[in-house]
Amino acid sequence: MRIAYAVMGYGRGHAMRTAAVLPALEHSHQVRVFAGRDAHEMLRADHDSVEIPVIGYQYGPRGRICARRTLRHNAPKVADLLVAGPQTRAVWQQMADFEPDIVISDSETYSHRFARHHGIARIGFDHVGIMAYCHCGFASGDALAGRRDGLGYRAFMGDPDRVIVSSFYPATPRHERVRMVGAILREPVRQAAPIRGDTVLVYLNKGAHQYNTSMDAALRACGAPVIVYGTAERGRRANLHFKAPSQSEFITDLAAARAVVSTAGNQLLSEAIHLGKPVLALPEDAVEQRLNAEAVRRMGVGTRASLHRLTSRALRAFLERADNYAAATQAHQRDGVREAIDLLRGDIATLSRGARSAPGPLAWLTGAY
Repeated sequence: MRIAYAVMGYGRGHAMRTAAVLPALEHSHQVRVFAGRDAHEMLRADHDSVEIPVIGYQYGPRGRICARRTLRHNAPKVADLLVAGPQTRAVWQQMADFEPDIVISDSETYSHRFARHHGIARIGFDHVGIMAYCHCGFASGDALAGRRDGLGYRAFMGDPDRVIVSSFYPATPRHERVRMVGAILREPVRQAAPIRGDTVLVYLNKGAHQYNTSMDAALRACGAPVIVYGTAERGRRANLHFKAPSQSEFITDLAAARAVVSTAGNQLLSEAIHLGKPVLALPEDAVEQRLNAEAVRRMGVGTRASLHRLTSRALRAFLERADNYAAATQAHQRDGVREAIDLLRGDIATLSRGARSAPGPLAWLTGAY
């Protein structure tokens, strides 16, 4: 079976989830990855990976996601995508040259549209689909925005034949073809032996835009050594140690950390909870990240604070309760890798026999059928 596995390239979480299940699929099938920039950089050394365009957020001068810049930057790509223009056709040709039997997509829209256009069965496997396909507990004031983002997601992705949603917190699927699994953990994370050190581990998915003076001041004053990943700075400054990206070193630092301060992506939060680390979630200006941060607070494994105005008071209050938050993680540790692989294998076998879903409720909007 030839599988085109497409990965959204904004940030690293999508690539980490993909890397956890690829070896099992590659053992039985011929797999080619089609990934946006960030994901391609992480996956290309160990997997057959082709870089494709990515539609992602753009930032303003104060480190916030800027709707105007995001729209302006992505408008040509979106327009090309909607009319199957030259760039879209070029991506589709890369996929067609591989001649896939099935497409698996982690929040990647070119592949969904390619599969739909060519009548190829498709599986959606990601976390963001939780807003589109599940009943979930949005943060206060986000219910309408969550529904909007869920509709937007389905407008871009369509309705796949099968959907697998991975999450560190539970949600109720709205349809029988949607299945929930736990956190998708990379093998090095699953093998890591956590210890309780004294460092605070900071991870920012777009640190060049997010690391600011208030965060710097709060980290300096927290009374603990701090390791920072995700910025362009390197080396030591006061109690801060800025490090370059390194998967192996990051996992070592995560396993030995006292606590984690990070943007609220599902993947890192999943890994922190698995290793028993309390989390101070700093959500970006996005509904999905606020949803994740609210889950952290609701589960009692940490709390949330402002990404743009982190204060010493908020950070110290979090660290004072770190032991209580850490203890709460034990009730929420669920490794979903084996379950996800079994579901993927079952879906691949079923769909290869021609079992396709009926048109979804948004088929009229997406042109899916």
